[in-house]
Amino acid sequence: MKLPVIKHLTQFIEENDEDFVVETIETLEALSEVPSLKDEELDVIGELISNMYGALEVTKMIKDGTPQKEALNSFMKRVLGSIDK
Repeated sequence: MKLPVIKHLTQFIEENDEDFVVETIETLEALSEVPSLKDEELDVIGELISNMYGALEVTKMIKDGTPQKEALNSFMKRVLGSIDK
């Protein structure tokens, strides 16, 4: 996951609508089932999907009243904490 990408997507959601991101995730998930995709291509699709899910999570935290910077930092700490375990 990349914090700058999640931050940019969070801004996109704020300016538009999270439905765009949800529909894009669904499209990418369907695309990932194409049997002829190479591992590198699947890795890119997976990275995009995980960043979009991250942005949706940060957006939820912001809607619940957490300031954007704090929401981003908290989310990344959770992600890094789960990786360390």
